[in-house]
Amino acid sequence: MEAFTTLLVLLMKVLVCAASPPPDIPSTSQDLVVATDEMARANYFSFVMLINMSPLDQRFQGNVTFLMPKDRILSKIRMHQNAVSDFLLRHSIPSPLLFDHLRHIPPGSLIPSSDPDYMLNISNKGRKSFFLNNVKISSPDLCTAGSSIRCHGIDGVLLVATDRNPLPACSNSTSPAVVATPPSPSLPFPDIPSFPSSAPPPGAAAPTDQEHNPKHSASSQLESLSLGGLLRFLATSILVLNARVLSI
Repeated sequence: MEAFTTLLVLLMKVLVCAASPPPDIPSTSQDLVVATDEMARANYFSFVMLINMSPLDQRFQGNVTFLMPKDRILSKIRMHQNAVSDFLLRHSIPSPLLFDHLRHIPPGSLIPSSDPDYMLNISNKGRKSFFLNNVKISSPDLCTAGSSIRCHGIDGVLLVATDRNPLPACSNSTSPAVVATPPSPSLPFPDIPSFPSSAPPPGAAAPTDQEHNPKHSASSQLESLSLGGLLRFLATSILVLNARVLSI
């Protein structure tokens, strides 16, 4: 009987050890279960899905504030599964903060996210104009039932530093310089010798036979004579013709 009792105790110990999870694998905390239920009731189903896709991380189990983009915003984002944890780290603060705690932080302050290399800049212009890195908190205090997890709805995605700070325009880039073309040196023209109006310039064509023709000369003279001169010219021409006829 004593041996049977000892065997039963050993069997119970084995069953208890088998039922308990290994010490190095954390289990989902009760606060996270409560918080995801509150998120789902507020219609942040996509963010709940990201939490369920992420590996079990102690940083998400408690003492954390989640910053949740709306479903319509997350539906436009393509994300690899291995990037889910980094996304959640940027969209969480390693402390459970209600909105009343956040709005008492001085504007311009930097608070760390769960990613130690990613900071959140506070811009506070009132309850309806509270921004973290230019992303507005639109639905504060959605997770309040648990003791160590808070969550707020936001109107955008908290981008990584390279996307948030685009490269500035190159300050020393200049438009192509317009090089002024120097004026062409003016070539001196050779002096053209002046000639008397009666003598043709050198190289001019020699007078043709037509210019030595008396008829052509007479017609040229007719253009330059006045009416009286024209009458005298006609009379002279008639006398010359008569003399030629008589000579014949």
